[in-house]
Amino acid sequence: MADELNRIRVKFVDSVNKELIKELLDGLLEVGVLNDGQKDSILEENPSTKDKARALIDTVRRKGDVASREMITLLQSRDQTLYDSLGLSSGKPAQPAAAAAPEIKLEQECSDTLILSTKAFWTGKQGQRDTYPAAENSIRHRLALLITNITFTDTSLNRKGADRDEETMDTLLVALGYEVVKLTDLTGKEIDAAVIEFSKHKKLNETDSVVVVIMSHGKLGAVLGVGWTKDKPDEFCINNIYHHLGPERCPALLDKPKIILIQACRGEKRGSVLVKDSLSCDNASHNTDHEEFEEDGVRYVNKEKDFLALLSCTPDTVSYRETDRGSLLIQYFVEILNTSAHMDDIEELFRKVMQRFEDFSVNNKRQMPTKDRVTLTRRFYFFPGI
Repeated sequence: MADELNRIRVKFVDSVNKELIKELLDGLLEVGVLNDGQKDSILEENPSTKDKARALIDTVRRKGDVASREMITLLQSRDQTLYDSLGLSSGKPAQPAAAAAPEIKLEQECSDTLILSTKAFWTGKQGQRDTYPAAENSIRHRLALLITNITFTDTSLNRKGADRDEETMDTLLVALGYEVVKLTDLTGKEIDAAVIEFSKHKKLNETDSVVVVIMSHGKLGAVLGVGWTKDKPDEFCINNIYHHLGPERCPALLDKPKIILIQACRGEKRGSVLVKDSLSCDNASHNTDHEEFEEDGVRYVNKEKDFLALLSCTPDTVSYRETDRGSLLIQYFVEILNTSAHMDDIEELFRKVMQRFEDFSVNNKRQMPTKDRVTLTRRFYFFPGI
């Protein structure tokens, strides 16, 4: 790809305008090919547009094929006509044509498989104060907890399609570099014990982050265990996740991102959620206790920090799953992460998942997931493939 930039260098310098140069610089900064100093140098030390263009293409070309590929991709998304005229799509200069240039698709198409981050993007994020550190060794020691309740004592509560959720989440987490502790069909007490055991895992000292996924029925503030009946409640208090993984009980995760995903209802009200024969309701969710402070006699740390939870629906409402494809939240979560985890931080990924639900409507009824207990102080990137 560096050879491609060298081939088009003269025509690029003659053709590009000032605004496009700025857009390319912003994009290359975002994906980590350039840093702030290099961007400022190209803009400030080169008086003419051609000088800026020359400095830009030469700087990127010298960084090698990966960086050059990023620039070519950005050029295609920003100016398809120039991209074609430079012959980048075919390797030859494009011939003049009367037909209009093809319409640029603004929205990125969804990917069925996980798109990997470039080494340049990962390198560019290292050492930035607004980004959680993610050393290669830490990424290789990632750990996740995946709990799925499918079969209940009361068989009318059996969650058809939940096995699909378990499969797709396991596949995604492994692709993101996590060793998955996978457990199925637990009581409330067993879920609590599993989180406690997870908090003691030897890998937590080395990991850069953890992901905890719990999928079951539930109600506001609790997930239902498989032994739940109307006469004999069997519940796990979601607040216990924060208690068990906080710095007091789990110092190994101090200052490390802890991503929580809860697929379950938070009540019984419909409110703007889907009702359809092919869909089933998952009853559950999460508490919103205020943040407190803890004291250890030596120094002060936040009792609850570096958490981010995504809950499948708003308080007091239900969430849904398709019996053949699994829950909507897990479907959309996997779809968005496959497509965007290589370049977006976790809060942006969660926003895109929520936005995905805006496009979903059956019989004018909807479902909307919510972010909760957001105490991340920096941006967290998964950096798939690093």
